[in-house]
Amino acid sequence: MKIQYLGIENINGPLVFIKTPKEISYDEQVELILQNGERRIGNVIEVDKDIATIEVYEGTNGMNLGGVQTSLKGKPLSIKLSEKMLGRIFDGAGRPIDGLGEIESDVERSINGNAINPVCRSYPKNYIETGISAIDGLMTLIRGQKLPIFSGSGINHNLLTEQIIKQSNISDSDKFAIVFGLMGAEYETADFFKTSFKESGVLSKVVMFQNLSNDPTIERILTPKVALTCAEYLAFDLDMQVLVILTDMTAYAESLREVSTLKGEIPSRKGYPGYLYSDLASIYERAGMIRGKNGSITEIPILTMPNDDISHPIPDLTGYITEGQIVLSRDLSQKGINPPINILDSLSRLMKDGIGEGYTRKDHAKIADQIFSSYSKVQDVRALSKVLGESDLSETDKRYIKFGNEFEEKFINQGTDERRNINQTLDLALDLLKILPEEEMDKL
Repeated sequence: MKIQYLGIENINGPLVFIKTPKEISYDEQVELILQNGERRIGNVIEVDKDIATIEVYEGTNGMNLGGVQTSLKGKPLSIKLSEKMLGRIFDGAGRPIDGLGEIESDVERSINGNAINPVCRSYPKNYIETGISAIDGLMTLIRGQKLPIFSGSGINHNLLTEQIIKQSNISDSDKFAIVFGLMGAEYETADFFKTSFKESGVLSKVVMFQNLSNDPTIERILTPKVALTCAEYLAFDLDMQVLVILTDMTAYAESLREVSTLKGEIPSRKGYPGYLYSDLASIYERAGMIRGKNGSITEIPILTMPNDDISHPIPDLTGYITEGQIVLSRDLSQKGINPPINILDSLSRLMKDGIGEGYTRKDHAKIADQIFSSYSKVQDVRALSKVLGESDLSETDKRYIKFGNEFEEKFINQGTDERRNINQTLDLALDLLKILPEEEMDKL
């Protein structure tokens, strides 16, 4: 039952305040009708005895105190769900923007989904082949995992994102879909992704939600929730293997901080709200596998580290919640290496459970261990060569220098158009390790 009230008490940024009606409830969907007939959606984020606070996702420009009707919907914000969402493009609130019309479906669900109950979780197994050697070989993505990408300002992580979406697959027999949430992006970035998906033919298996930099910042709070609601339907109702990519979670966190400040909440680290950890967890923990269900949700949140600071609250808290991280290197990026993945700072905590015989290859773990060990020693030798000069290094150290250079140029550096299967990746790693003396191969 819809209940309407006329007039609002106050406006502060994207927040409006009304006298608390008896029938109102927390997280209830609200429709605000302006004098010119325009309708905007919001939801109730705070209720006290006298005043209720409503978050308006399209912003409050053009509103005045006396001429706005507030319509309470009696339910949380929800979206219609259908398999026909595949190949479609929506805004950050889940409304179609591709000109193909509304989604006709009897299935409608609240976007405020819950984290998967740990008791019901199935342990992640089986790897997802991204076609990218540094990820597949050294920090393997496991079905049902949460594996974030930590980038930096000016590092083009969009190319890596595009490559993952274009190349990822589980197997030809599985129903595979990708849900892509874009937050705070420039128009050119959104157009780059849409054009790439159409030209490569992968759009038919992608559901894209986009919130642009000139869209209301408050709408960014909705985007990951809407994207994950869609992913849950595809995975647990339609038994699909779903890969969710959310970029940029820093833009999401900035929007969360803005709302917190307007509400007058006491800030925590760097001005972010004290509940940033639990809020991020409510997004990340919606990924996984459920016992008795054939589908899965694998999540790759991407975030930009302010000032390349991995201890900043956003990457720091993300690292606590997720199962590893892929860290992009500014030094490798400046060398022209793509993707510029810093393998020594990156890891996948579930890798050991999804590789080996029956999944990838029997020798996968040993090859990965040897690569990490050898490339770690490369960094020590490079530091030594800056002091002594490369000519004064031992023959073994010179071979480590050669290995490091070729490993970066041939293994990590892959370009955006080359896809390698897991056997090609591991064979390439073994070929590069042959540069080193046999007695150095203590992990193989």
